[in-house]
Amino acid sequence: MPGERPSRFAGMPALWRVLLLWVCVCICIPAQAQAALVVSRRDDLTQTKEATSTRSIKKRSTNSANVELYSVRVACTVASRFAHTVMTSRALNKANSSQEVFFNVELPKTAFITNFSMEIDGKVYVGEVKEKEKAKKQYEKAVSSGQTAGLVKASGRKMETFSVSVNVAASSSVTFILTYEELLQRKLGQYEILTRVKIEQPVQDFEILADIYEPQGITFADATATFLTNELLPVLKKTVTDTKAYISFSPTVEQQKCAGCEGTIINGDFIIKYDVKREQSLGEVQVVNGYFVHFFSPPDLARVPKNVVFVIDRSGSMSGTKIEQTRDAMVAILKDLHEEDHFAIIPFDTDSVTWKDFLRKATEQNVSEAIRYVSRLRERGGTNINAAVLRAVTMLKSEREKNKVPERSADMIILLTDGMPNIGESNTSKIQSNVHTAIGGNMSLFCLGFGNDVDYTFLDVMSKQNKGLARRIFAASDAVVQLKGFYEEVSSPLLLEVKLRYPDNTVDFLTKNYHSQLFNGSEIVVAGRLSDNNVDNFLVEVFAQGPEEDFQVQGKASVANWQTMYPEKEYIFGNFTERLWAYLTIQQLLETSDIGTQQEKDNITAKALDMSLRYNFVTPLTSMVVTKPETEDGADSSFVADKLTEAQRQAAERKKGKSIPQSSVAAASHPASRPPVMSDVDGDPHFMIELPDRDDALCFNINDKPGTIFNLVKDTKSGFVVNGQIIGKKKFAPDGKSNTYFGRFGIGHQKLGVRLEVSTQDISVFHNGKHFKLLWSDATSLKETDMDLRLAQNCTLTVTLRHSVKFMVIRHTKVWKRRHEQQDYLGFYTLDSHHLSASVHGLLGQFYNGVSFEMGDFRQGEVQENLDATMYVKGQRLNVTRHWQKDFSKDVKNGENIPCWFVGNDGAGLIDGTASDYIVSDLFKTV
Repeated sequence: MPGERPSRFAGMPALWRVLLLWVCVCICIPAQAQAALVVSRRDDLTQTKEATSTRSIKKRSTNSANVELYSVRVACTVASRFAHTVMTSRALNKANSSQEVFFNVELPKTAFITNFSMEIDGKVYVGEVKEKEKAKKQYEKAVSSGQTAGLVKASGRKMETFSVSVNVAASSSVTFILTYEELLQRKLGQYEILTRVKIEQPVQDFEILADIYEPQGITFADATATFLTNELLPVLKKTVTDTKAYISFSPTVEQQKCAGCEGTIINGDFIIKYDVKREQSLGEVQVVNGYFVHFFSPPDLARVPKNVVFVIDRSGSMSGTKIEQTRDAMVAILKDLHEEDHFAIIPFDTDSVTWKDFLRKATEQNVSEAIRYVSRLRERGGTNINAAVLRAVTMLKSEREKNKVPERSADMIILLTDGMPNIGESNTSKIQSNVHTAIGGNMSLFCLGFGNDVDYTFLDVMSKQNKGLARRIFAASDAVVQLKGFYEEVSSPLLLEVKLRYPDNTVDFLTKNYHSQLFNGSEIVVAGRLSDNNVDNFLVEVFAQGPEEDFQVQGKASVANWQTMYPEKEYIFGNFTERLWAYLTIQQLLETSDIGTQQEKDNITAKALDMSLRYNFVTPLTSMVVTKPETEDGADSSFVADKLTEAQRQAAERKKGKSIPQSSVAAASHPASRPPVMSDVDGDPHFMIELPDRDDALCFNINDKPGTIFNLVKDTKSGFVVNGQIIGKKKFAPDGKSNTYFGRFGIGHQKLGVRLEVSTQDISVFHNGKHFKLLWSDATSLKETDMDLRLAQNCTLTVTLRHSVKFMVIRHTKVWKRRHEQQDYLGFYTLDSHHLSASVHGLLGQFYNGVSFEMGDFRQGEVQENLDATMYVKGQRLNVTRHWQKDFSKDVKNGENIPCWFVGNDGAGLIDGTASDYIVSDLFKTV
């Protein structure tokens, strides 16, 4: 279309934003002073340069003289893979007045915060772990009373953020101490502890320490840092003996300084990697204070051949970089296949096709042919996940029944998709049921959700139901590395159907002791409680399937005596096996809490909550409440630290409009919106749904007779409603056709006691028994507890309802000079809707939580300047055309032209039901 801006016109592809991976501790003072430290933990080195550059810790001010950050210490103690990390920071306010000091920490999302405390002038304030709902109520109470409170949530791919600020009096000091725990996971043959460090100004006492205790024996322990120079190398000290490693890094103030630049040289990643000896096929058992943990990863095992079907989404939404990265990743993955493996490729869109009708052995010739095939993959059509996965299952079953694959081999499906199922079976629960029934426990399903439009919960549950796991693949320049990294983790099964058994009369409260496979470079961990401390009769048995014969080993556990091995450190360990058991139990309960009947889910959740509270873990079911000291005005305030599930993290990202394409909605007078604006009215009237992160928009018209009232927004939980009444032109056209507009809006919020009736003549406001009327010629503002109303001279009315919604109404005057005609009409724009519930609906409201769709079959339209395409949305296939609409939310006089995909026939297929379903009888009715 001539004159159209390429980024909006082309497409159709989503904008991809880079997410950060790491973990930060930041102390900063916003007033007349600033001191900042960033100490970050992360468990995955993989990141993009874009990620590094897109995020930085902002200084709160430029003068560091008033507040001195004089001590920073990160101490990590690892006892048999269980890591206990303590971050301590101390700052002194040297000013003559109080200063606010911020403490921000990003830590691994696999870790559980166990303690947080602040010490100010000798008084200690300790965080308390509470049930999440109770903590939330305390938080909301603090907010409503005007106190400073903040809800901490997840951040980035692998991290979550803990933040708190406190007012520090003149000449006083503050000490922050955060403690968290996690079980280190063995990936690709090693454990990793990574700390990201950024020191803005030299710190008098700076230290990173790691003590690693592994009775099984340490094979290697390495430490390095991205910022290490030849001068700093002697500062990094490492001592490794047979069963323990000690690592320290303590540069002096002079060593921290950066020659020829501001700040310090301490800016980058501090990395520790290690592994343990694996000399016994039975594995290693540790027993301390009545709890045991069994680590199983026997040495020198041969690979089990695998039969893998790659099910690759090539629907329209995969266009651009996604399909390119998928092709590149598949080429690398195919090259890594072993010759004894068998493989197949099923690309899918609206339909499923196969590279070959049966699995092929991974010979050099077949792999080369497959690489040529995937290199030609192109995006098109919708997303029919159900048919594609079922076809893969049928293919694997057929090969197994015909004995075309080795008897002792692993069957697996790897599904890669970036969107929601919208063709064929689109009900996700039904798809899960279909796949689970078809697989019947005979193969593993691994799901990779590419980008942020996927329903991660759907993929996660479907994987868990079928002996696999799900992983989010972030749409960034390192997506190929992410895809290949995941494949490497699961590409080499060593054992299948692994069962670990212990004496029934000796052990109870076991964690998961059956695993469908053991992969090369990984480790199985089982923990439990001993009914007595007699370990002499503690018999361990392991049964599994190997590549040529069954694997079976049994024997009495050889238990190390920690007090003897580490006599000088006896006080450190205490109940670490019990806490490891609790950590592992809670993690596994949470993983299965969305599978099974509702009663089973409720029982699992209740058990996980009880254990989280008992062991003081901040989990997705609990929160840490920190009550801060009184401020100068004598008010206390509470701060709440949360943890999200992966699905909640994704939903939060969508709400904030950060990294996941989120729809903002519009229906307007040439409607429109901007990132997250949603609007209504104009023309016929026109509705528009803007997708700022996809740099795209959808639009539709509603045609009905003047006087008809439509429900635009309805949130039954809050009682918020917006209805709009259509008006016609003052003069009818000779052909009987007439443009229509919105001429009146009824806007109400039941809980807040607010009602607004907005017409082209005036605005009536009803609030708490009071009633007053405003004219559009007025310029005024009204600020009350629950409502902030501002009327500007440019005929824009902006209203904010507390903890609910923010919207704008614009009065337009359209003039036809030649016909000497004039028409007044209204536009409605939603500026912020994230406080509304997930059940919000209406012609506009149904889109507030996003809309998933895909585009394909782009073609020249009937009108030469237009582009037509096929849209796959809500299980429908719609023909759409590229149109332009105007957004007046930023430029009330002229508006901004916005390209959108126009859905005809009153939005049929895009909106739920039909337009007539939204007709109401009164300006404030919801039905």
